[in-house]
This record gives sequence, structure tokens and C-alpha cells, in this order.
Amino acid sequence: MDRFISMQVYASVVELGSFTAAANAFRISPAMVTKHINQIEKRLDATLIKRTTRRLQVTEVGKEYYESCKEILKQVEAAEAGAAIRSGKPKGLLRVTASIWYGSITLTPIVCDYLAEFPDVSIELSLSDRFVDIIDEGFDVAIRIGDLSDSSYIARKLSTFELSICASPSYLTIHGTPVKPEDLKDHQCLGFTNWRSHSGWKVVEKSITGHSNNYSRFDSNNGQALREAALKGIGIIMMPKILMEDDISNGRLIEVLKPFTPPSRPVSAVYPKERQATPKLASFIEYLVGRVK
Repeated sequence: MDRFISMQVYASVVELGSFTAAANAFRISPAMVTKHINQIEKRLDATLIKRTTRRLQVTEVGKEYYESCKEILKQVEAAEAGAAIRSGKPKGLLRVTASIWYGSITLTPIVCDYLAEFPDVSIELSLSDRFVDIIDEGFDVAIRIGDLSDSSYIARKLSTFELSICASPSYLTIHGTPVKPEDLKDHQCLGFTNWRSHSGWKVVEKSITGHSNNYSRFDSNNGQALREAALKGIGIIMMPKILMEDDISNGRLIEVLKPFTPPSRPVSAVYPKERQATPKLASFIEYLVGRVK
């Protein structure tokens, strides 16, 4: 077996905490992952991972070996990036992360077109509505909403993020149309559970004095799920306008509280400063800037 690949597989097992997860990441079987680990342990004559039916436990030797693997893999990546820069040709794997709604609606079609134009580049697109640590989780670039506060990153603006507050005609017929934030006390606001404590409905409700009594019978961490609930008349939704544009234009959802919608924010491609020179990343960023509206 290739020793370098075995090191990559081992590092993935430690980081993901599972043989199965590492197998999925490398598109190999869990049995093949086990073979890679067994080969390393046999060569080192040491146990790196203690396996139980419930979890994996990395030994002290395993932890030290993992740190060494990380450093070696980082050096190899840097060497390959340097060679790619000198050749000037975009190639290699590019790991990209974005929110579920943005990645599925806006980003995926552009990624497919980019891959057609740059056949030597592969892209792993990870979609999640949680906050992703770009460096610790090994991503090359993240699509983020809002202003950049960390000076160790570079942000290239792609477009503007615009929210919209909507409800179905059936909901408004039964519950009435809110015209000011105070009216939300008498309405059901569909809750996006990934909003931080200072965002989402809290921004709209900041002019309400005292405790807000509005509640939701339906919360989710997925914008499409909330959209379906809004279309069914369960409550009022506040999500990215791009997610609901067709519904708004076709009258399935009606915009409300327009003067009180939170202000727009930039959508940016964010990446660590040290990675800006690689041809694969530079070409991808420029492609996004030219395509995203």
C-alpha cells in the first residue's frame, strides 16, 4: 500500500472519529481503511487506535503520529501548490464550503460550469448551515454572509444577501397582515434554528418594548423546510429572498414588513491569506466573481 495514502487515511480517521466516515471521504470500503491502519501499526510496531464497539480511542503514540502526519501532509500540499503555481495551470482538489440554501441554489450550477472549463480541477462541495472553521476543517474557501472580522482571511465580494419576510395568502387571510414589528406578538414566526442570538427575528423585533410573545409551532435548521411550512400556511418566514423568488412572483407567498426587513449584507468568498496564490483557488475565485450576481 502507498505509505502516503495510508497517512492521509489515518489522519482522516482521527479527525472524523470513524472508520466509516473516513471510508466515505476517500470513497473506499471500511475494510480498506482498516487495512491502511493495520499496515501503519505493523510498520511502527505500535497501537495507534483502540477500537471498541462504541467509539475509537487514539493512543498517545497515535496522537503523536497524527501530529507528525498533519505536518508532513501540510508540507506535501505546500510543495504541490508551489509546483502548480510555477506551472500556472489550475489543478488538484479544491474543498469548498457554503450554506445549504446558497450552495444548492446558486453555487452548484456555477461549480459544474467551472469543472467543465477546468478539467484538471476536482471540487468537494460541503454544504452546512453551521459555522465552519476553514483552516481546522481543511477547506480552501468558504462562502460567507456578512462583513469579515478576521484579518487572517481575505474576502472577495460576490453579491448581496437580501432577506425577505413572507407569508402565504391563506395564513394572512386567517391571521391578518402584520404592518409593524409590534404586530408579530400576535403571529407565528417560523424559526431558523441556526440563527445566532443577535440575528434573524431579533433584528426585526428590536423596536418592540418588553417581552415578545410571538412563537413558532415549527422550527428547523433548513430553509427549504421552512419554505414548505410557509407555503402550507403554518407561519411567517424570513429567509434569503432568492429561496422564495419564484413563490413571490407566482403569488404563493406575499412579502410583508418590507420597511423592517434587516439590511442587506455582502456575500463573499473567504479564504486564508496563505492560499490566495494557488492557481486552482485563484481561478475559482475569479470565476465566481464573474458569474455570481
